[in-house]
Amino acid sequence: MPSQGTIGDRVRGLRLSRRMSQAQLAGPDLSDSYVSLIESGKRTPTPVVARLLAERLGCTTEFLLHGIEPRQRIDTELGLRHAELELQHGDPGVAAERFGEIVKVAGEENAMLAAHARLGRARSLEAQDRVGPAVEAFERLRREAAAHPERLADLPLTVALSRCYQRAGDTLRAHDLATYALSQVNHLALTQGEIAIELAAALVETEAARPQSPGLSYVRHILAVNGVPSVVNRTAEIHSLWQASVAAAEGEDSALAVRLADDAIATGRPARMAFRLAGIALEWARLTVSLGTSSEEVYELATAASGVFATFDEKVNEYAGSLVVLARLQLGSGNPDGAVNLASSALDTLSGQASPTAAAAHLVLAQAALSRGEGGVLPRLNTAGELLHALRSERSNPDREVARAWRELGDLYGRVGAGEEQTNAYRKALEAAGVRDAMVGMTVDSTLVR
Repeated sequence: MPSQGTIGDRVRGLRLSRRMSQAQLAGPDLSDSYVSLIESGKRTPTPVVARLLAERLGCTTEFLLHGIEPRQRIDTELGLRHAELELQHGDPGVAAERFGEIVKVAGEENAMLAAHARLGRARSLEAQDRVGPAVEAFERLRREAAAHPERLADLPLTVALSRCYQRAGDTLRAHDLATYALSQVNHLALTQGEIAIELAAALVETEAARPQSPGLSYVRHILAVNGVPSVVNRTAEIHSLWQASVAAAEGEDSALAVRLADDAIATGRPARMAFRLAGIALEWARLTVSLGTSSEEVYELATAASGVFATFDEKVNEYAGSLVVLARLQLGSGNPDGAVNLASSALDTLSGQASPTAAAAHLVLAQAALSRGEGGVLPRLNTAGELLHALRSERSNPDREVARAWRELGDLYGRVGAGEEQTNAYRKALEAAGVRDAMVGMTVDSTLVR
């Protein structure tokens, strides 16, 4: 059965395959000129007319309207859900492949399904840290959303692009997109739900250098409205529902498989929202530490965020990162002993893993030693530098977290009088931030990489 092209193409193809004239297809209810207009794409049949034409052409209304049979459509919908579960709870690389396969199966005659699959693939590329291809994919989708707003919403794509450009080091483009998204969200008075929270996550990074910006005011409001909710680890339940959905599909019960997959996705949603809010809270706490404006409310938010990550074994690095943030808050409040305990716990949690978080923990220990007038600061700083050096070959994209650690290392080298090491650390900070043309012999201002 032909399925290519538009509704008009399918009507014409089926009519010719059945050796019917336009007048025969029109029958007593329609005019042959109206059938001609449908076939030429100048008219779209109403649901009633579509059902009538489908009966006379011997096909389903679903096929006539969408170019796909009901069973094919539900199988494609199921494929989208399983790819989404792979993205959220499995392997983003596998998810990207599955979304790509759905794009091919859906085709342009099923534009809505194809668009959702392309969006899923873009998100999968971002999850793999393939920022360049992700930006290209999101930009194409945004152009599609402008041309066909019935298929895709522009606002989530704008937020995603802001996030990706920030990770790619194009902070001006990221800021412009986030500002545009903020104007749209304010117009909608949107402060809850995934779009609002995703925008706040983008703004807390793009607006970090603008403490009085409307963007950071929005972040504060999002945290005030939503807080950081406690969450239950339901990972086992999610995977059980997912496997049950796969089993139902293998038993050719597609409707049940879709329902089980929907249940699995819904079960994981509270944790996904909590993770994002926890990340926003920690970024907010880091910002307040750098500005010297920490408060008891900020400490409570960071503590709640730490509790979210502690609930999930797979969030070890995020949990360790939350301990480092709490340690910095303790330093800021004049409690170096508490900071040492938290930073040491972060290192124990990481079990020797080389990461920006481990380097940051050593920097906190060095700061605590400085505040107490103790020795052993330089070895701590050198250890942090070694850890950051070990990450250079692993991270090809600009990395704000690594840049921030190098910058702080440079600041601390300056405090202990290690001028050469300080200059080198600042250069590494610029490189990590995506700036690779610092002139030899140039003195680097640490504010450039804050």
